[in-house]
Amino acid sequence: MPQSHGTHGRPTATPSRTGSRRSRGERGRRGGRRVPPPRPALDDAPPGSGPLDGGAYGTGFPPDRPSRKRRVWRFLTHNATITVAAICGLAAALVLVDLNSFGGEPEPPKMAAPDMSTNDMVARLTGSDMDPIAADTIAAAKKRAYEEHEREMAELRKKAKRDAAARAKLKEQQERERLAKSNPSAEQNRKYGRKMSALKGWERCWPSLLTLWNHESGWNERAVNPSSGAYGIPQALPGSKLASSGADWRTSSPTQIAWGLGYIKARYKDPCGAWAWWQAHNWY
Repeated sequence: MPQSHGTHGRPTATPSRTGSRRSRGERGRRGGRRVPPPRPALDDAPPGSGPLDGGAYGTGFPPDRPSRKRRVWRFLTHNATITVAAICGLAAALVLVDLNSFGGEPEPPKMAAPDMSTNDMVARLTGSDMDPIAADTIAAAKKRAYEEHEREMAELRKKAKRDAAARAKLKEQQERERLAKSNPSAEQNRKYGRKMSALKGWERCWPSLLTLWNHESGWNERAVNPSSGAYGIPQALPGSKLASSGADWRTSSPTQIAWGLGYIKARYKDPCGAWAWWQAHNWY
């Protein structure tokens, strides 16, 4: 049977060749676009293998935006933030510094103000009561200091008669004692002393108290005995004993006067008795 012109010479495609062609086409299409592997959950990723790093879990996708809490924490712990905070703190500290402490005269203590009320004075006097045993202990220390001072001065006087250096040292010691009693505010301190003594009921003994502390300190609240270290208007020994009457004992004349009157009451009953003792012994 003669063959048709429509089919003459046309090769018949075999199934195997068709399948091969389709397989190549599919491989070509797949080779044009790389399909990324499934992205693992962040909770399953090990540390150091984030979305953009080179670890086994790197996918090439951009990282998730950090949470607001994490962004705030990064900001607070940034080196620039810490530096700015430190500078601000230093500036605030400098503003709060009292510039009067750099060479200026310090402000007078609160309890030493000229307008100190009578009630404040009474409170100081009441809180400065002292028992006789404590007063005797202080008196014993003052006695030892006085006797030691007298021995040193006697030795200096003896040497001064034959030694120019000893004469200069004696003169220096006497000048130091004089300056320790020099005080521009002595008049105000004496006013406090008279009023506080009257509040104790000792107005009649005011002349004795005036003379006693003239000898001891010149009514100087900062007087320091260069030999014994006794301090303040009543010459407490040691000076820290004055702290029992107030934390401002180093500069407050009312605090020191209250302590001194408490000591006098416990040891000598009143300033008249204290002055009588001083006249006989040159210490009280």
